Amino acid sequence: MDYHISTTWIVALIALVIWETIWKGLALWRASQHKQLGWFIAIFVINSAGLLPIVYILTTKGDRHD
Repeated sequence: MDYHISTTWIVALIALVIWETIWKGLALWRASQHKQLGWFIAIFVINSAGLLPIVYILTTKGDRHD
C-alpha cells in the first residue's frame, strides 16, 4: 500500500505539536512553582492539544502559593 500524506497535514501536525508543547511547558512550570502535584501529573499525562494547560493557566491566574 502506498499512503500519501499531504504537506498541509504535516504542517498542521507540526503546528499542533508546537502549540501543545508551549502551553504544556508553561502550565507545567506554573504547577511546579505552585507545588500543585495533581495538576502537574494531569497536564504531563493528558495530551489535549493545549486545552488542559490553557484551562489551568486561566483558572490559576493571579494565584500565588509561595
